[in-house]
Amino acid sequence: MRRAAVVSLAFISASLIIVVTPLADIVPRSQQGPYARVYEPANLPTSADKAGFPHSWTHAYANPRHNAAFYVGPTAPEWLKNGVSWRYAEARAWPLSRRKPFGANVYGERLALATITQFYGNALGVSAVDGVIYAESDDQFAYALNAKTGKLIWRTSPVGNTFMGNPLVVGNTVYLSVGNVGFNFSNVQRYSRKTAARGAGISFNGIYALDKTTGKLLWHFGTMGATMPTPAISDNRLFIATGSGNIYAINAQTGRQIWINRVGGIANMSDPAVYHGHVYLALSVVPYVYCLSAKTGHIVWRGTIPQATKPGLGDVSPAVAHGVVVMDAVANEPSHGGHTTMTTIIRAYSAEDGHVLWTHTMGLGRKPPAFKGGVPMIHKDIVYIGTPVNSVYQAYALHTGKLLWTWHVPKAGPAGAGRGPATYYQGKLFIATGPRVFALDPQTGRLLGERYLGGRFGIVDPVIVGGTIYLANSWDWIMAIPLSTVVGHLPLHHPISP
Repeated sequence: MRRAAVVSLAFISASLIIVVTPLADIVPRSQQGPYARVYEPANLPTSADKAGFPHSWTHAYANPRHNAAFYVGPTAPEWLKNGVSWRYAEARAWPLSRRKPFGANVYGERLALATITQFYGNALGVSAVDGVIYAESDDQFAYALNAKTGKLIWRTSPVGNTFMGNPLVVGNTVYLSVGNVGFNFSNVQRYSRKTAARGAGISFNGIYALDKTTGKLLWHFGTMGATMPTPAISDNRLFIATGSGNIYAINAQTGRQIWINRVGGIANMSDPAVYHGHVYLALSVVPYVYCLSAKTGHIVWRGTIPQATKPGLGDVSPAVAHGVVVMDAVANEPSHGGHTTMTTIIRAYSAEDGHVLWTHTMGLGRKPPAFKGGVPMIHKDIVYIGTPVNSVYQAYALHTGKLLWTWHVPKAGPAGAGRGPATYYQGKLFIATGPRVFALDPQTGRLLGERYLGGRFGIVDPVIVGGTIYLANSWDWIMAIPLSTVVGHLPLHHPISP
């Protein structure tokens, strides 16, 4: 078997740093296999084409509010104001014209929709920094594309594992989180002894730091248990949640461990959020929402959602803004018609001390496969949230919990719709779910426009920069579409405070 990398181990201040030399850097180009790193510097953006883009990406979905919207002014390039259209086929792209997912004949369409997101295409959306679109795919590659042209700048596969998050970008470094949903029989046995970790092996899981321009590997911080959630970065620290129930802070420049808190449980896809010196996240199996000190890792408070299933609480990434933490989880209800019936419970906490502000249920539905929650998004004093249980999006007053409206996703499909966060941009609410992108009136939930793109959008948010919506798809595609093709042209105006 051909070795994919040369691995060096070093113990530094009681933490393990793994430095991996990728195959592409030690094997002559004539002998490189299909996983070699590709670098096309001619496709780097010009200085002018970087205008209007954010200069860093510090959280999953861009920020603790989960609103990935970036306004551009009248002096921005015309292409950025008007929008561009392109599609990039990733390494295992399944034709968007295929209505059914790969594996549907074996697993059935409902389960295959979840499986293709977990092992084949893009589970989360993209990151947009300085004219470049970065993406992680479960096809075992990470990508950097020119935001204007869609042309490949680099592609890399530093390890044979799945990439299920948003790339973080700060300074000259891109950070990838690595881990999969695997839970083999030995883990089942460990789970019976309350010692299980989702994913295993420090040589495959953890954080990979790459050079922003070339995609070359800089260092790797290994973790026991999968690092499926996207970390968060603040004050030169990366905050990491793992499948072993360990929470880490590491130095973002060197990868050296700063602190670890072994809180227990399993991290599914609950991405950490950093807000006012605290780290917020949720774990399953030992199901709690945690607030940790970013400085020391000590628990400031922890909360739960009564009746929530043990696995459900660790799926969703909490949204934090204006002193409020919003979280949701699924709970089982009495069975109807031979199917497991569920409801989604949404709860708001005080970010400071964790006391409960309000709790609501979002309606009944059939148990969805895989990721069962909806990622909340906060804009001003409203939280927008969806759920695949009954395929709805709802809007609540952030501080009181008053329900403002409910929108039912049309043609939701057999696996349900409503997992990814909405994006608020210039007075419109944009949602990517199922094979479509929708635009809603954020005050009423009224449908304003939609566009069919094909494939499936998993836990994906529309990333909007100027006149373009950037998306990643479970069929293993990255795409850009003009915002005007969903809802018509929107006038430029100055940014609105979050």
